Formats: sequence, structure tokens, C-alpha cells
Amino acid sequence: MDFLFKLDRNNKRGLQNQLRDKISAAIIEGRIAPGTPMPSSRSLSERLGIARNTVMAAYESLQDDEFIISRERSGYFVNNSVLEDKALQKSRSDVENSLESGSVDWSNKLTFKATKLRNIVKPSNWRDFKYCFVYGQIDPRLFPVRHWRECWRDAVGVQEISDWSQDLIDRDDRLLVEQIRNKLLPRRGLWVDEDQILVTVGAQNALYTTLRLMLSKNSTFGIEEPGYPDVRNIALAFTKNVKPLCVDNHGITISPALDVCDAIYLTPSHQSPSTVTLSEARRKKILELAEEKDFLIIEDDYEAETNFNYKPLPALMSDDKYGRVIYVGSLSKTLAPGLRLGYLVGPKAFINEARALRRLIMRHPAANNQRAAAYFLARGHHESLLRALIKSNRSKRLKLLESMNKYLPAWTISSNQGGSSIWVTGPTILDARVLAQRCLQKGVLIEPGNIHYISDDRPYNRFRLGYTSINENNIEEGIKIISQVAESITSKLNKT
Repeated sequence: MDFLFKLDRNNKRGLQNQLRDKISAAIIEGRIAPGTPMPSSRSLSERLGIARNTVMAAYESLQDDEFIISRERSGYFVNNSVLEDKALQKSRSDVENSLESGSVDWSNKLTFKATKLRNIVKPSNWRDFKYCFVYGQIDPRLFPVRHWRECWRDAVGVQEISDWSQDLIDRDDRLLVEQIRNKLLPRRGLWVDEDQILVTVGAQNALYTTLRLMLSKNSTFGIEEPGYPDVRNIALAFTKNVKPLCVDNHGITISPALDVCDAIYLTPSHQSPSTVTLSEARRKKILELAEEKDFLIIEDDYEAETNFNYKPLPALMSDDKYGRVIYVGSLSKTLAPGLRLGYLVGPKAFINEARALRRLIMRHPAANNQRAAAYFLARGHHESLLRALIKSNRSKRLKLLESMNKYLPAWTISSNQGGSSIWVTGPTILDARVLAQRCLQKGVLIEPGNIHYISDDRPYNRFRLGYTSINENNIEEGIKIISQVAESITSKLNKT
């Protein structure tokens, strides 16, 4: 059985845990049959070149979990009953062949094909690129590891486990709701009751829930142009009537297109992807139109907390006198996108329906994550993280703008109040898709902007540069490479 127990001394799991994992996996998979005697701890330790105590500790753990049993004066044996409740196994080839038999024509069985939608695509190995200008990823050096571990450790105490291990059905962690209500929302000018808040699995889940409740096949849904592709794609799952709402340097323009909408989606504080802020005059007008024309507003308040050039405007919802705004917030852009924690704020009647729908989909977000995040907020760690993010983003943004001015002075950058990205417009003849492909070959990642447009007549010379995950020392060289690649592309086009 030597081949079953090859261990990696550099693995963070440690030798004892690795040995325990490999033996249990071999028993479950039937590679070690029930009743088989295990090697003595001395024999196995000598064969593997590890301490006997390590083997003994692994065996004791396996015995605690009833994978093996100890017989007096005979040693350890695989428990005969360990596989009694396991289903009869079929061969891998049988299972694979049945799954891909081809007897089902899935193109006719599926009523909605999400794979046909245009989505933002990022290389899975984006971390390997030295000049990574992708959007929406964190700088791991800023992640508060010590504070997060502390909160997680406290979240798995005996009393806490008793609280969050039960099925909450449709409830949320009260401590987290309290922190959202008393710490996060007041920063955006919002004061609400507990039953006006619903915790979600990130902003994406909040948006899907909201649109599922609002839209039908006859609804007309307005979205910023350029705008957030994922909310456009979510809307297309419910209606084909998705209408672009043009954006300029002051946010969406006031146009007749608003009059026919049943609901609209806005990112007023930090427009996605152009980064502009919706002006106060337009905010007031849109709220008035919503009441006059009877449409609802979904406010995605992403990155509002990391604007740093000017004092940020409060949330659009704070000026809503008519109860027509549904507010979407998230911890993804500040804490970590992989945490997947967000929240909805709205009138009680809406939140009640959203809670009932969430119960049908997932019941509630993972309660242990909620409790750990609640401690993180309650102890002020989130405030400290925000200060660190703002300091880092301000410094990186300054370096990025200096580099753009040095190497690409004629290109246009949308005005913004900070955040974590810039929206760039290059020469008209430039195709940002080609630029991205050529830059990729030189270790530079950028995101073409055409994906953010609904209209067929969309520009191809725009792209987004995110700067949260890139090392500040690599920014200037990355922009220099972009300028060199762009010059190579445009000079050839000009000659033709």
C-alpha cells in the first residue's frame, strides 16, 4: 500500500493531516477493502520516513471517525461497516457514457440559454500577469488576514456554532443586520428599520432577486449605456425589452426613453464602467420622473465608499420621497469578492417578497459567513480596511494618471471621484479588442469596453483599466507597453 501514502512535506496541510486524508479517501473509494489490517505505526513511519507519533495521531483521528478500529494485540483494521450505507458503485466509464449518451437534445429542452449571452471574460490565471489591469479583484497584501482570522475564530465558538448551525429558514444573522443598519447605511445617508434589510449572496444575488420580482416578459427595463453587462443579462432572462439609457459626463441623460420604462438600473455614485457621478440636478429629476411616469429604480451603490477625491454624495435612496428606490449594497469591493455578501434595502413590502423568494432559492446565505462578517464590522476592522484601501487606491490612481499623461496624453479619461478603475477612450480607429489581445502576449491584461454596450452600433475604442490588484511599481511600465502596442496597431491602420 506504499503508493497510497505519498506525502508532500511542503504541503500546508501537514504530514499528519495528509496521511489521514489519503487513508480515508482510499477506504471510501474501495482501494483499501473493509477488514484489511493497517500497517503498524512503526512500519508505516519507517516506510514513509516520518515520525511514528505522526502516524499514531493520524490513526487515532481515523479511529475517532470510525474509518478504522483497534483490536487488542492485533493492531488497526479497516472498519467492516464503513461502507455499508454506500450506494453500489458503477464504473467511471459507465457513468460518463450515460451522462453524454446524446439521447437528450438539450438545445430544445432548455428554455433559457445563459451561455449565449455576452459576458465579461477574464483569464483564470490573471494573478500570473505582472501588468494586471483587471477590474474587481483585491490586492492580497491589503487583506486584513489577522483580523479576519480573529473574527472567524470567534465565529466558531461553541455558542456561535449553536446559533448559526441551525436552519435559519428565511432569517439573517441579527448582529450582521444590526451592523449594516448602524454602520454601513448611515455612511450613505440611510437610516432604516431591520425589516427593511435583506442579506444576499453578493450584489449579483441581490440584483437577480430584485429583477425576478419586478420584471415580466412585457416589462421594459432601462439600463445605463455603457453599463453593467451582468444586470443586462439577468434582465434578459425575464424580458426582451431592455432599453439603453445614454450616459455622459454627468451620468444618465434625461430622455424620453425613461418614460416607457417599468424599472431602471442605475449606478449613480460611481457609474459602471465610466466611473462618472450622477449630478444632483439629474438625481432630483429622475426621482420626480419615477413618480410621474410610475417606474422603479434599482440603485447599485458599488464603490461609493472608496471615492476619495471629493466628499461623496449620499445614496440616491436618501432623497427618495416616494419609496421607489431599491438599494443594493455589497462587501465585495471592500472586503473580498470571494466572500459573496451583499444586502438589499427597500420598503418592507418589497423586502418581505424578496425574503420569501430567497427562501425558495437558497433559504439564506451561509450563517457562519454572516457571523464572521458581523464581528469584522462590529470591531471596526472594516473601517480600518476602508482607510487602507482608499490610501492605496489614491496612490495607484495617481501613478496611473501620471503614466497615462506621459505615454498616452491624447487619449481621454472619464472624470471620476476615485474608486478602483478608469474608463479610457482611445483613437477612433483603435479596436480595444485587438489591443487587449496584443497586450496579453506581452503580459498586460486590459478589459475591452464594447461588452458594456447594448446597442449594435457600439464603440470599440474604449476599455477599462482596474488598478486594485496590480503592484503600484508595475503601473508605469504596463501603460508604456499599452502605448507601444497601440502605436504599432494604429500606425499600420493609418498606412492602409
